[in-house]
Amino acid sequence: MEHLKVSSKSSPSSVAGAIAGMIKDGKSVQIQCVGAGAVNQAIKAIAIARGFLTPVGIEIAVLPAFADIEINGEQRTAIHLAIVKIDLAAAELSDADTALVTDRPMRQRTARAAHPLLVQEPDECSA
Repeated sequence: MEHLKVSSKSSPSSVAGAIAGMIKDGKSVQIQCVGAGAVNQAIKAIAIARGFLTPVGIEIAVLPAFADIEINGEQRTAIHLAIVKIDLAAAELSDADTALVTDRPMRQRTARAAHPLLVQEPDECSA
């Protein structure tokens, strides 16, 4: 199985294009990241890819896990992100969950306050 290896210097847009293309082709997507910067770039890429896929009726989910890898003879812990295509028609989602997976970007959603995990609106959060 081949992994997309994302670093802190990876372009999120380029990685997003690779993710979207693989998902559209019905391929499995596995991302491997080592370090906070790499994980940040990977998560941004996944959000961008979702923006490419949702308008064409494809929804994705991310399954994170730790992985022990070897780099230059040294043991490291990586974050492994498996990206899977999900079938919303078959999924049993609450109304609040359905609102979270619509094609509108998060910052434009009005129904997000109804989700049980969201305690306060993002504008009210303190830094």
